[in-house]
Amino acid sequence: MLEVYFFVLGLVNSVFLILLFLVRKKRLDLVNRFGWIYLLLAIPAACGIFLVQRENETVRYSIFLGIFLAFLLVEWLFDYVLKINFRENWRKNWKWIVPYLGLYYAMNYGFVVMPWKTSLVWGLIMLGLFIVQIIANLKSHPKMSG
Repeated sequence: MLEVYFFVLGLVNSVFLILLFLVRKKRLDLVNRFGWIYLLLAIPAACGIFLVQRENETVRYSIFLGIFLAFLLVEWLFDYVLKINFRENWRKNWKWIVPYLGLYYAMNYGFVVMPWKTSLVWGLIMLGLFIVQIIANLKSHPKMSG
C-alpha cells in the first residue's frame, strides 16, 4: 500500500513541477497567483509519514517524506513569507539557492529511488519525469549574461 502511495505522490509532484516550469516560461503571473497550490502536497506527505508508522514500513519512506516536507517548507518560506526572489540572480543569492537545491535534488532522488526498489518500471517512469522536470526547469529560466 505504502509503495503505491509514495509512487503516486512522486508522480503528482513531478507532473506538478513540470507544469509549473512550463507555465513559468510564458506566464509567470499565473505561477505567482496559483503556485501555492503545489504546497498542498504537504498534506499527503504528512499523511504518508503516519502511514509509514502504521504499516511498520522502513524508515526510509519517512526520511524522504520528511525531506519533501522540508523542501515544501523552504519553498513556502522563500516565496510566500520572506518573498526572496532568489531565482533571479544565482551569484548574488547563492546562500539561499544552495539549501533549496539540495532539498530539491534530495527530494527527487527519493521519488526516483524508492519506487525503483519496488518496480523497475516505476523507477524508470520517475527517472524519466525527473529528466523532463530538469529540462523544463532549465528552459524556464531566463538566459544569464556573462
